[in-house]
Formats: sequence, structure tokens, C-alpha cells
Amino acid sequence: MILRALLSLALLLGTAQAFAQATHYPVTVKSCNRDVTFQKAPQHAVSHDINMTQMMLALGLKPNMAGYSGVTGWKSVTPEMAEILDGLPELASKYPSVETLLNANVDFFFAGWDYGMRVGGDLTPQTLQPLGINVYELTESCAFVMKRPAATLDDTYNDLRNLGKIFDVQDRANALIAQMQAQVAEVQKDLPADTPRVFLYDSGEDRAMTSGRLGMPQALISAAGGRNILDDIDASWTRVNWETVVERNPQVIVIVDYSEITAAQKEQFLLDNPALQSVDAIKNQRFIVIPYVQATPGIDNVLAVETLAKGFHGE
Repeated sequence: MILRALLSLALLLGTAQAFAQATHYPVTVKSCNRDVTFQKAPQHAVSHDINMTQMMLALGLKPNMAGYSGVTGWKSVTPEMAEILDGLPELASKYPSVETLLNANVDFFFAGWDYGMRVGGDLTPQTLQPLGINVYELTESCAFVMKRPAATLDDTYNDLRNLGKIFDVQDRANALIAQMQAQVAEVQKDLPADTPRVFLYDSGEDRAMTSGRLGMPQALISAAGGRNILDDIDASWTRVNWETVVERNPQVIVIVDYSEITAAQKEQFLLDNPALQSVDAIKNQRFIVIPYVQATPGIDNVLAVETLAKGFHGE
């Protein structure tokens, strides 16, 4: 529902601000440690993963898109999202190939490091630019290719702002950002001073897949008035030993819900894990579940902040 509501608000405010902030091409934006120049708004764009696809759709960019990738192969699509995606082809259920993008006449690829691209892989800004495909990198993912500070919600706002410039929809981008900031501010105005210790559990049995200070969960937990127990780890999505979790003794565990293993199954695994029985969150059975699309950078980050704040501090 948030996508439809934000899109409606963006269109409403955009009408009021028409022509106020038009893009003048050529326009150059910063993407990680690169400057990327656009001679005109892309007309055959592809977004990778559900969170980046939501950003594009929330900005009303469906007419500028050739399709999307990396959604159905990993995560289920809600009926609302399916309705919004209707008519937009999924070019690859998991990772697209260079040939896939070329066959669709793609001129813009919105992806991230570890979100459709990997260092040294076939799909990178360096391999695609000579083929006429400009790449914009998800800001949070830039930690894979450059040194950067801890993740914050400004990473998501920065992506929306840059997409607004690239596609000449700055009014819609500004409206979305303002609405998201207002929702977060509403949550934060009454937060108590205590900050519970929080561990994010994505997956894994022998070791836990989680997030350090450079991943979006760091921003979400902090904005909701908690403290990521791995906020001193200079990593985005990473794996840690269970001994580390026990030593840092989280009071709350946040479970990311996606893939074939359900959130309930993940919770049961944690409850049954002999190594975790001394952990406060396990003893008190304090779990919060958020879907993948809320845990990764995108417009649903505000929903995650709302859910986490309630789980950390109560209504």
C-alpha cells in the first residue's frame, strides 16, 4: 500500500511543483566513486531486485522501463506489487546476462554491488558503459567498491534524488523523500532513551548471515531507536560466528523474511540452537520479522522503521 500511496502523493505534489526543478541535459550524477553523465532521460531502463524496482515505479518511471530482473527467482511478489508490475516484463528471474540486456535494447541499469553486480563479474559499470548502457549503483552497496561511512536512510534518499535528476522527475523524487522523512520523524518524536541491543538474522546455520554497520539494517535499527550489536563491523551483509552473537547478547532479534525458509522456521531454528540458550532475546523470545524489501534500501524502509520501533519499545 505504501508504494501506491507514495506514488499518488508524488504525482499530486509533482503537479503543484511542475517545471520547478526540471533537469537540464546533459546531467552528471555521482554513482559510488564515479561520475555518470546522461545526455537524456533513459528510455529502456532495467532495475534489478524488488527494492530498486519499487523505487523506479514509485517515481512513475514505468513508461521509461524495458523491464526488471531478480525478483521472482528469490522472493514472492505481493498481489499489490504484481498489479503494479503488470505489463512490465521480467527479463531474468535471478541475474540478467549482458546478452539479456542487449536484446532488450537497455540503455540504463539500476543495480548494486551484491544486488545484481559483483566485483570482477560480467555485469559492471565498466563492462556495460562501452555497450551504451549507463549504470547507476545503489548507494548502500558502494561499500563493496569504496570506503564509506555507516549506512543511513540518507542512502535511500540519495538514490531517489539521483533517479529524479536522471529521469527529470525531481519533483516526484522530492515529494517521496519528504513523505518518507515525515513518517520517520513521526516515529522518532516519542522514542525512549533506551536502545536495546539488536541482532539481525538473515539466514545461515553453521554461521549467521547478518549485517554490519555498512548495510541498510544498521540505518533501520538506529532510526528505530535500537543498537545493532555489529555496529563496529566495517561490512555490509556479512557472516559471523554464533559465538559473536552470544558474546554480544542481543535483547531483540530481527528476522528477514524471504526465500523458501519461512520466518517461522528461522525463529524455530534460533530457539532450538543450543549455542544461543543464554542469549536474552532467545530466553525472552523477542523476535521481530520484516520482509526482504523492507530490509534493503528502498521506499519500504519507512515501514521497517515503524515496525522495529514498535517491537523495540512497544506501541
